[in-house]
Amino acid sequence: MNYAIDLSLKPTTFDLWHVCLAGTVVVLALILLVVLLRIVFAMLRCKKNRNQTHAVSAEPTVKIVEKIVEVEKIVEVEKLVPAPIPEPVILKESTPDAALQLLGLLQKDARFIDFIQEDIANFSDADVGVAARVVHEGCKKAVHEHFTLSPIRTELEGNQVTLPAGFDAASVRLTGNIVGSAPFKGTLVHKGWQVTDVRLAKLTQAHNASIVAPAEVEL
Repeated sequence: MNYAIDLSLKPTTFDLWHVCLAGTVVVLALILLVVLLRIVFAMLRCKKNRNQTHAVSAEPTVKIVEKIVEVEKIVEVEKLVPAPIPEPVILKESTPDAALQLLGLLQKDARFIDFIQEDIANFSDADVGVAARVVHEGCKKAVHEHFTLSPIRTELEGNQVTLPAGFDAASVRLTGNIVGSAPFKGTLVHKGWQVTDVRLAKLTQAHNASIVAPAEVEL
């Protein structure tokens, strides 16, 4: 017995079986749609996280490269700019001729060397005073004849003076309780002296300046 099925026929009845079949199809379609949407969202989220990770990992690299470049620039600047060389301290070479010449003048005018070489322990104070007066007058004459002296400070000794910041430490010497920094206020103990002019005679090349007092022979 042969059965022929005509597929072109349309159902004329809509029973419970057809309802279940249609509902199943709709549910499967919704599930498929939800799964596809979740897959798409998951792919988008992974791509976003990958971009953020790449950006975070790339930023420190850029900073490190920038720091390396800055360090190289600093090193290059240090190489190009040499360190300042301290100026050498130049010491003045002084010849003893001027000092020997002055010593000879003091001996000539005041018998200075004779006085300091003499043993005055056995002399009385009166005798020492007389000799000191002669030496004083002769030394004063020799100094005033060959040097011009002027006081460093013009104030009277014993007066109060103020030394500002940056004062010349070579011309003013601080004594006593030195605390803090300038300006300093104190009492002028000594006005100081400075030579403003020197009038020593020029020596010939054959002159022996080390002979400050030649021996004397009376005939």
